[in-house]
Amino acid sequence: MTIVFCSSRADLSPLGLRGKRFRSAQLKLRPFDLAQFIQFMFKKILIANRGEIALRVICACKELGIKAVAIYSEADRNSLHVRFADEAICIGPPRLSDSYLNVPAVISAAEIANAEAIHPGYGLLSENANFAEVCQACGIKFIGPPPEVTRMMGEKEKARAAMKQVDVPILPGSDGIVESAEQAAEWARRIGYPVIVKASAGGGGRGMRIIRSEQELPNLYHGAQSEAAAAFGNGDLYMEKFIERPRHIEFQVLADEHGNVMSLGERECSIQRRHQKLVEEAPSVVVTQELRDRIGGILVKSLAEIGYMNAGTVEFLMDEDGGLYFIEMNTRIQVEHPVTEMTTDVDLVKSQIRIAAGEKLDDVILHKVYFRGHAIECRINAEHPEKFTPSAGKITVFNLPGGTGIRVDTAAYAEGVIPPYYDSLIAKLCARGRDRDEAISRMARALDMFVVEGIYTSIPLHKRIMADPDFRAGNIDTKFMERFLARQGNSGE
Repeated sequence: MTIVFCSSRADLSPLGLRGKRFRSAQLKLRPFDLAQFIQFMFKKILIANRGEIALRVICACKELGIKAVAIYSEADRNSLHVRFADEAICIGPPRLSDSYLNVPAVISAAEIANAEAIHPGYGLLSENANFAEVCQACGIKFIGPPPEVTRMMGEKEKARAAMKQVDVPILPGSDGIVESAEQAAEWARRIGYPVIVKASAGGGGRGMRIIRSEQELPNLYHGAQSEAAAAFGNGDLYMEKFIERPRHIEFQVLADEHGNVMSLGERECSIQRRHQKLVEEAPSVVVTQELRDRIGGILVKSLAEIGYMNAGTVEFLMDEDGGLYFIEMNTRIQVEHPVTEMTTDVDLVKSQIRIAAGEKLDDVILHKVYFRGHAIECRINAEHPEKFTPSAGKITVFNLPGGTGIRVDTAAYAEGVIPPYYDSLIAKLCARGRDRDEAISRMARALDMFVVEGIYTSIPLHKRIMADPDFRAGNIDTKFMERFLARQGNSGE
């Protein structure tokens, strides 16, 4: 393995990308000539990410015979994605803005390594349309959808409008941005309380407020606007009808660069805390085959019409009557993609790479896709299981569970250090069974055998969730964790 070190400021100036060349790349884009560029599979891919997803992409590259280039911050110098990559390049100090979010440094690393493509993973730069455009301008294939589609789906009210135009069901809501509290009150009267305002440019619960009456609307509107502006640099809000106890259902899709789209079924992601997912499963216990086929058919048609390419996830809320309503689309691989892989036998990351190399879906997915069994994923976070406070530090003991139907995606290891600078996710524990009951039993057994010492983790919390009667019965919605923590005498604050 080749490891390239650079200065702490990640100033890879020999390539000029901090100066004239990079600025011109932002301003003048040359079209990407796919036919000329893709005459064979990529020889080398740079992974613009860290942790378990970087390691996951490295695995896919190795299976496809492609050399993988890792980038890393000084805090991640001893990380497994650095160790197992074919090459590794340090791009800066620990802070995200100085390393993994530093576009000139990432592009410079790709050029140093002569990488033909960049896989962004999830988070970080994965849904940054400007980054995708810079890749395109520099002749580097971005493994994801076209930047114009990413940009459209990243602006939530534009995504709603686009999906409505191609007949995807959406919640009643405002026609675009709500520009003032007075306009918000007008829309709320039309839609009917309760309503919810959301940040157009963001997610994760920031810039979001539930409004139940006209009296409380002004304060909540302005609070959401201020939070959105602080979090995303954009205070634009839009409004939707609020569903009191929805389920969160998402559909996985793949689309090639020849107009072909495939739906790979749904995942249930209703168990969340503060809009952050904790447990995901496939399939959902409430989605019938008829509904799966109907929504899948709508997505195949609609995504082909808007020119979508590569992997993506279309997210819906389900009301108590079983109606599904579009809320957003994630234009990247999802954290929870393993449960779809385990129930379909489709390698989504390898599919992403092969699609980006110009292959048709019929050549990428050679078998008829059947949904078999049931899979559950628990996100193992480095945090206190009751206080939910982050827990950085050195792992002193690390024992991974195994056995039939168990999969662990992680970049953690014994004596490894969990730095305080990044997301708290340290592992994804997945269990597959013939049915949901067997998947739950296997997950409970695997959680008992998953030993992490030296830091706190969410493993004890997941054990309690797996034993909960409502979870076992499938009685879940996005308010599940509030009820669960209240029963446990734990507010989670």
